[in-house]
Formats: sequence, structure tokens, C-alpha cells
Amino acid sequence: MSNGLDPDVLLVESTPASPSETVLFRQLLKHAPVHSTCLIMGMGEQLLRQEAFGLGIKHFLTKPMTRGDIESLIDKLTDPAEREFCDDVVFRSAETLAPTQRIPADMPTVLHLEELGENRFFLAASPKMLDIHRKIKLLADVDVNVLILGESGTGKEVIAHLIHKHSRRSRCRFQNVNCAALPDQLLESELFGHRQGAFTGAVNDRPGKFEQANRSTLLLDEIGEMSSQMQAKLLHVLQDGKFTRLGGEEPTKVDVRVLAATNVQMETALLAKTFREDLYYRLSVFTIKVPPLRERREEIPYLIEETIRRTPIETRNGSGCKFSSRLMDMALVYDWRGNLRELRNFVTRTIVLGDQEAAVHELETMIAAADGVGQQVRSAGVADRASDMREIVREFKDRTEVQMIQEALDAARWNRRHAAKSLKISYRGLLYKIQRHGLTPSGEVAEYSARDSVA
Repeated sequence: MSNGLDPDVLLVESTPASPSETVLFRQLLKHAPVHSTCLIMGMGEQLLRQEAFGLGIKHFLTKPMTRGDIESLIDKLTDPAEREFCDDVVFRSAETLAPTQRIPADMPTVLHLEELGENRFFLAASPKMLDIHRKIKLLADVDVNVLILGESGTGKEVIAHLIHKHSRRSRCRFQNVNCAALPDQLLESELFGHRQGAFTGAVNDRPGKFEQANRSTLLLDEIGEMSSQMQAKLLHVLQDGKFTRLGGEEPTKVDVRVLAATNVQMETALLAKTFREDLYYRLSVFTIKVPPLRERREEIPYLIEETIRRTPIETRNGSGCKFSSRLMDMALVYDWRGNLRELRNFVTRTIVLGDQEAAVHELETMIAAADGVGQQVRSAGVADRASDMREIVREFKDRTEVQMIQEALDAARWNRRHAAKSLKISYRGLLYKIQRHGLTPSGEVAEYSARDSVA
């Protein structure tokens, strides 16, 4: 640098600016020490990321970010072993890859955000959710039934809307029905329609959801709660595409793609005979398992930011709202058993009350109750609590790293070079982390643990 300093870490933030300032900013990047520079960017600045990557800058943080993100970056850049491997990746990438090959145009830099209408959106920043998005795009030209599994509140309906959006049926209106919200007779009428006089209150002919979804997509939500009698009728429709309205005589044929969603453990339901096996196989031509929020914590800051951004101005009392780093750290540590629904309610409540200290205390109390260490958390001082938080965030980072590396190694049957490539880290870096965490092959791939590719 021009002042003779050699910083361990140089944080450079990209901010909205005039065209002339943007040109100056990009010129300055050319003179930044690439090994210690981290570029802080907004979510949509993919072009700038590509340019910085072409200059050899490898480290990026995307706003909104937490204190834990910065601590993790500092740990990486100040650890000699970690830095050596990071440098190896930078030099290898700069020397061997053409500029247009470094970051594919369709690859999200950090996250993928997609609008679905009516204030719905799909957000993916974790490997599992990005993989779900990839699979959904593969399904675009394959008109098959899909079973969506996941805990309550994980966003199964959002996944269904995304499937419909990318399908050939997207020109027609998406339809859905909650199978747990209606008793059998009303559910049958809701699905298949009825003729006038079919039952008390049926004063007019009415088409059901299957007719309304003709040439479109129908989501059967909470299908695990459907009775055995209704399961049998649904199976018949899926087999031949025909049904009869309640009180009717003539069958109606429709062309409907059926998506089904449930938070029920289907293996248990099949063993207990509460869900028909033949219906299960009709619905699960393709199965998508939506991970709970605690398994994709890296998405929490983005989800909070999007929820705040989409909150009506009147709810925010005309002012902005940004979570403090302390509150964001607590949100990252909490398990969110209610998943996206619980997170959204918490963010809205925090915005309305406007008291982030109370929000921090609320999360601390829930974390303490879950861990059984309530008294320790309540009696800890502010300094101790901050220290504890840093330790918790570091432990979470290590656990996440171990899980990702173990999954990549097992998927590659312990071919370390293939695993390193999928993780986008250097081969030597992977070997270091395997030794550091004491990783070994899982039982089903143990026989492949000695296998590795030759340079």
C-alpha cells in the first residue's frame, strides 16, 4: 500500500455511488493487497464480484452480515495455515481459469432470491436450498407429481409455487387446498365439486379444485392428515385423471399436475397404515425434503433482511429497522423450531415493539430454556455474555464446516480431490481440515476411504 502498511485484513465496502465514483472504486481495487482484502457488497452486485475475483480478490461478505461473519473471516486470514491454503486457491484460480469461467453466470454469488408474487419469495443461500432450486429447474420439463416433505413452517408451499412457476403450466392459475382444514364431505366437495342439491346448502353447481386446476398445478397441503376414505378417492383420480362431482353422474376428465406437502413422517405413517402405500408411490414420483431453518442458519440474516424490507411502512411506524449485531448473533444461535413462520413472526414483533434489547432477552430466554442453562445465562454479565456469544458462534461455524466437509467427502466416496472441488477449496486445505477435525469415512463409504485421485 502507498503508506507502507501491510494490513492483515482490509475490509472494503461497496456502496451505491455515481458512475464516476464507481469507476474510481474499481481502479482502487486493482491496487488492493489481494491476499488480505475482503470486499463487502450488496446482494445483487454479481458483476462487481466477478471483476474483483478476476483481480485475485477471493474473500467476500454480503450485506446484511453479522459480527460472527467478520470474526470468521479474521480467523481465516490471520491463521497462517488457513491463509496459506486460501492463497493457494487464489493463485490457482487466477492462473488456470479464463475470466469467463471463474463464476458461471447462472451461479448465485451468495444467495438466490426469486419473486413468486403476492409477496412470496424463494430464498436460497445454503447448499441444501440451492440444490433444491437446481432440482426444481430440472423438473421444469418433467411433468410428474412431487411430494414435498418438511417440518411445519419450512416453506413447503413456497417450494410448490416455485415448481409451478418453472413448469410448462405456469400460464394457468396455481390452485391449492388444505386437506387438514375440512371434514371429509366438505373436502370431497372442495376437491371434486358438487351438483345442486347434493347436500344441505348446495344451492348451486360448483366446480372443485381439480376442475379449476385443469392444465395447471394443484397443491394438496397437509395431505398426511387426509382420511383413508379420501385417500382412496384421490388415488382413483390420480390413476385415470377422472372424477365425479358430488351428486353427479357423468365423470369429468382433467389434466392436473398434483403436488402434495406434509409435515408427517411418511415412513411412520406407512408402517402404521394411516397412509396408503399405493397413494404414497403415486404422489412421490419425485420427493423434495425441505430442511429446517436450524440446518441452514446461513440464510437467517437474509431472511430477516427480506422480512424487514417487505414489512409495510405503517407497521414500521414510518422508520427503518436494522437488527443489531448482538440480536443477529442470537437469531443465528436459536433453533427456530417453528422455522420460517416463527422467524417471520419474531421479526414483525420486534419491528412493532421497537425494542431490540427485549428481543435479545426473549431469544436468550428461549435458548436457555432449550439448553437447560437458564440460570447461567441470566446471571452472566454483559462482557461474559459477549464472550460466550463469540464462542457459541465459533462452535457453530466449526460444526457447520465439519458437516459440510463430511457430506462432501461421503458424496465423493472419499475421493479428496473431487470433494475439494465441490467445496471450492484447495486440496491441501481439505487435507488440513480433515486432520484438524479428525474426520473419518462413515460406515457406508468406509471401504472407499483409502481411495483418492492421483494428481
